[in-house]
Amino acid sequence: MKKTDSRSYLPGFVPYALAAFLLGIVGGFTTVLGPAFVEDLGLDYNNTTWTALAMSISTAVFAPILGRLGDVIGRKITLLLGIFIFVLGNIMTAVAPSLIFMLAARFVVGIGSAAIAPVVIAYIVGEFPRDKISRGFSLYMLISSAAVIFGPTLGGIIIVRWGWRVMMWICTVISAGVFALCLVMGKEKKASKRPPSSFDGLGSVLVLIFFSLMLCVPSFGQNFGWRSTSFTFVLIAAVVSLVILILVERKAKTPILQGSFMKRRSFILSVAALFLTQGLMQANMTNLIVFVNYTHPENTVISGYAISIMYIGMSLGSILLGPLADKFEPKRILSISFIITGIGCALMLLFSPVASILLLAASLGLLGFGLGANATIFMRVVLSGIPAQKAGAATGTYGLFRDLAAPFGVAVFVPLFTNRVTAGINTGIDAISAAVGAIKLLAITEIVCVTVGLIAVTLLHKIHAKKEIINEAKG
Repeated sequence: MKKTDSRSYLPGFVPYALAAFLLGIVGGFTTVLGPAFVEDLGLDYNNTTWTALAMSISTAVFAPILGRLGDVIGRKITLLLGIFIFVLGNIMTAVAPSLIFMLAARFVVGIGSAAIAPVVIAYIVGEFPRDKISRGFSLYMLISSAAVIFGPTLGGIIIVRWGWRVMMWICTVISAGVFALCLVMGKEKKASKRPPSSFDGLGSVLVLIFFSLMLCVPSFGQNFGWRSTSFTFVLIAAVVSLVILILVERKAKTPILQGSFMKRRSFILSVAALFLTQGLMQANMTNLIVFVNYTHPENTVISGYAISIMYIGMSLGSILLGPLADKFEPKRILSISFIITGIGCALMLLFSPVASILLLAASLGLLGFGLGANATIFMRVVLSGIPAQKAGAATGTYGLFRDLAAPFGVAVFVPLFTNRVTAGINTGIDAISAAVGAIKLLAITEIVCVTVGLIAVTLLHKIHAKKEIINEAKG
């Protein structure tokens, strides 16, 4: 049974809240890193795909592995390990001399993120009273998104005045400070730890291989050609690794990916909707920065303002719409948030060479509002009723597919935009017109994705009418 005394679970949540804040504040700063880095090294803008994808891949594929590790060695130890790796990755980023080194640095940062996020959510699932879990998710989303609000703007200002390396050293100092605070805060109950033999090492390796390859498939197809040797090799390798992963996990006593958890209707439909929509956030941030660099080269900081407003929208969505899922049918609240997300995407059709900051902010603000609510409510739908001793594995598995949405969006939507711009310029169209045409094509594509995601939401079970999620989780 979960504790109901606020004195027992809220103080213990403080280091986890600090870690969530860390991911948000540093994530906000580094939203403007990719374009600044490639510009500094004189690389093509489409290389922002790889810088964003490197961190997104490791964040996603390591989530179930490190989430399960949290069940084995304890949440607090896993949290500290994740923050330490996060600090190391930021140091590597600050000194990166080349694209390859930068990709490795962002990959390391992603590993740290993958250790932090699942244990934060697992604490809420395992320690918050059952009737306050949605509030806990909303609090988590509020901390994460609110911390990002000023990051893009401040990051853009720092880059303009002192360069992106100075910005990364600031991120490193913040990360080290949070590590020190979490190190001296509280101790975890030893009873929460599991025998090391319960960790599925081979399954972890195969999860890492398959999902990394899976995320490379759309990027290789769009950047090297769907008939290229590189794309064919990655596709075949992904299929082979998937077959091996399925065979191995079927025989594992404690598999990294739990089939009983993943086969539920609520999980499948939620993940499908997340893939279609949640990936829009990171992709649109990257694309908007590039769009502004083309259309407003004299004032690129305005993209930072617009992105900050998107995170304000996420914060408002998580605290205004998210908790309503405890009182009203979650699928109805999700439908409202999806419609708001679609309106935000539709406003991109109005972008022009002289698009004002108000239009940019309105588009991303509505997009953020909808996505903030979506993320909170989907956690409530998928993770309700998970036993505390399985919270790390479950949140890690869900985190894998939730976080795959971001690199999936980057892999699909960023090349769709940047390659369209490059193709337009190569055919003689001026850069500004090419950017405007590309952003409108992107908007149409995203509206279609949101519509399909909305259909998936309507197929979800009525959570308040049936308690299938809790019963299935226990089974």
